[in-house]
Amino acid sequence: MKREGESKMPNQESEAVAQGPRAPLPTGGEQPPSRGRAGDGAPIEVPRGLAGVVVTDTALGDVRGREGFYHYRQYSAVELAESRTFEDVWHLMFYGELPDAARRAAFTAQTAALRRLPEALRAALPDIARASGPSGPLAGLRTALSLLGASAGFRPLYDIDTERRRADALAACAAVPTLLTALHRLGEGLEPVEPRDDLPYAANYLYMLSGTEPEPERARAIERYLISTVDHGFNASTFTARVITSTGADLAACLVGAVGALSGPLHGGAPSRALDTLDAIGTPDRIDAWIRERVRAGERIMGFGHPVYRTEDPRSRMLRGVARSFGGPLVDFAVQVEGRVEAILAELKPGRELHTNVEFYAGVVMELCGLPRAMFTPTFAAARVVGWSANILEQAEDSKIIRPAARYVGPPPPQPVPAV
Repeated sequence: MKREGESKMPNQESEAVAQGPRAPLPTGGEQPPSRGRAGDGAPIEVPRGLAGVVVTDTALGDVRGREGFYHYRQYSAVELAESRTFEDVWHLMFYGELPDAARRAAFTAQTAALRRLPEALRAALPDIARASGPSGPLAGLRTALSLLGASAGFRPLYDIDTERRRADALAACAAVPTLLTALHRLGEGLEPVEPRDDLPYAANYLYMLSGTEPEPERARAIERYLISTVDHGFNASTFTARVITSTGADLAACLVGAVGALSGPLHGGAPSRALDTLDAIGTPDRIDAWIRERVRAGERIMGFGHPVYRTEDPRSRMLRGVARSFGGPLVDFAVQVEGRVEAILAELKPGRELHTNVEFYAGVVMELCGLPRAMFTPTFAAARVVGWSANILEQAEDSKIIRPAARYVGPPPPQPVPAV
C-alpha cells in the first residue's frame, strides 16, 4: 500500500509550520535522492526519509492524506472511536475482526487479567523512576519494557509460533498503562495504584493515574482519544518496530525501539507543546499579534499542519467535538485560536493547506480530563503500543530482514593508510 511521505517535518505525527530559512544545500536545492541497490546490484534512487517509498504490504490500515481519511483494517478509525470500545479496536488489530458482545466481554476480561506486573519488575520500578528523573515515564518505560520481556520470558520472535507471539503482545500491551502510571506516581513521590480488573482499559488507566475512579464522560473522552491514535500508517516508531522485528528479536526489544523513536521531538511530544502555545498567547486580544510575529520570524506553531494530510486532520475534527462537549473557557479559546491561526496562515502562506492536527485538541481534551501534561505523550504511547504490536505480529510472519543500503559520500577510497 502506498504511504505518503513523513519526512522533513518537525513532528512525524504533526507538522509545526512556518519554519525559518534553510541553509542552501550543496546542490543549490533539495538534496538529491539517496542511491540504494536492488538485489542484482543495480542502483535505485529513493527520496530522503523514504518519503512515499512502499516498503511492505499491510492489512492493518492506511492513511489517505488527500482525502483526510484513515482506517484500521476495513473500518474508519474515527467511526470506531465514536462507536466502539478500546478493547474492540485492540481485538480488531490483533485478530482481524471486531468482536461481538460475548467475545468483547471475554477479551476484556482476558486483557484485564494481564495488567499486573511480575514481582521482580514491580520491585525495580522505584529505582527506574528515580533514575529517569526529569526525563519522565516515557524514558523509564524503555527500561521497564526490557525488564518485562526478561522477567516474563519473552523469546525471540523468530523462535516462537504465532500464538506465542500474540500472547507476548497481549501481555505487553496490558502492562504498559500499569508501567506508565506507576512510573509517573513514583516520580511524584506517590505510591503506584494497583490496576482493577472491573474497569475497561481507558477508565483503568485514569484510575491508576489518579487513584480515583474517573467520571464516565472523562473516561469515554480519553477512550476516544486512545482509539484515534492506535495506529497511523508507517510513521517513524511503527517502522522502527518493524525493522527490529525483522531481525527476529523478542517483542519487548521491538517495543523499546518504538518508544525510543516516539521520544524524539520530531515525532512525539506535541500535545503539551500545543497547550503551551495557548498559554503563551494568553488572551484573545493577543492572538493575531502573537501568531503574525511567529510566522514572520519563521518559528513553529505547534499543533498545526501534518506531513500526510492536505485537508483537515480527521482526528482533530473528532477531538474538537469531544472538547466542545465539555465546553468552558479553554475550549472557547482553543477554537478561537484555531480560526485565527488558519486565517493568518492563509494570508501569509497562501496556497498551503494548514489545519490543526491531532495534537492540538488532544492536549485540550487531556487537560480537561485532568491528565498532567507530563503524561500527554505517555498516554499517546499507551494507545500506540497496540498498533506497534499489531505491526510487529504482522512483520514477524515475514522472515526477510530489513536491510537497506546507503549512498557513500565521503572521501574516495581506497586511500593509503598514513604511517604513525
